[in-house]
Amino acid sequence: MEDKLQIIIQKLRDNNETISTMESCTGGQLVSLITNVKNASKVLKYSAVTYSDEFKIKMGVNANTISKFTVYSDEVAREMAFAISKFTNSSYGVGITGELTVKDDHKSYVYYAIYVKRINKYFCDRLEMMEDNRVLNKKIVTDAIINKLSVIIL
Repeated sequence: MEDKLQIIIQKLRDNNETISTMESCTGGQLVSLITNVKNASKVLKYSAVTYSDEFKIKMGVNANTISKFTVYSDEVAREMAFAISKFTNSSYGVGITGELTVKDDHKSYVYYAIYVKRINKYFCDRLEMMEDNRVLNKKIVTDAIINKLSVIIL
């Protein structure tokens, strides 16, 4: 994944574009991976870990969206991606929310959205968590997002 991120960062630099993230369940793991890449500071504008609903709302997610769809939803991931892009005036905004822990009585999902400002379009996915291991599930989520970013940006 590091090689893909290096290529993504270089492409963003070449295109004079930027990226920002708003992460919940991944706790900043995506931005940590981004900052492992040399020259990421040229394209990474800002990252927020908004683990609580309160701070998702303070960063621009509509409280009614959370009430209507729950915090674990595609709609909230979209609003997170848009809000962080708008807040930072970034070319790309990434929003991540969901449940990392598999529960016996129901499936758990993580939702992510990537907002592309220049075309006003979202790229979204819902990932079913199959492992009972939060660390592994975070890796599954961040790998999926990096793969999607490489498709979108490259």
